[in-house]
Amino acid sequence: MPEHSPSQEQLMGQLSEQITDGRQAAPAVVLDTNIVLDWFWFADARVAGVAAALQSGALRWVATLPMRAELDRVLARLPPWRHGATRSQVLTSFDRWASIADIAPPAFGLQCTDVDDQPFIDLAIHAGARWLFSHDRAVLKLARRAAAFGCTIATPDRWLKA
Repeated sequence: MPEHSPSQEQLMGQLSEQITDGRQAAPAVVLDTNIVLDWFWFADARVAGVAAALQSGALRWVATLPMRAELDRVLARLPPWRHGATRSQVLTSFDRWASIADIAPPAFGLQCTDVDDQPFIDLAIHAGARWLFSHDRAVLKLARRAAAFGCTIATPDRWLKA
């Protein structure tokens, strides 16, 4: 009986499954709004390592639709940036790189003093994120307690040095 070669469509389907499986297997990370702005708006070199890891598929960024809405509100308040991206480009980049997750329930025992940052902490714990990247002092103060949940809270440049 002759062997049948898989069609191009079947091969593409298999490749797509492998890519999806690989992306799902990559460690999850959460980026707070300021890190997203540093990456897409300001092109800040301090986030370049994390950005490269996300773009290569070594890390997987998880976010929620309310986080995207918050980013849009912040962008609406910013003056035009001469050297960075437009508001539309930032949101398009968010859509390209973020894996959208459901809104996370509260992470008991990890209460942030800044209520605007609480959803990032909740998502990091609920999604099993290995890292939550932030520059916010209120978030960074929770690093020791978040470690008990398997999540490292750090600045992107500190992550690179680890």
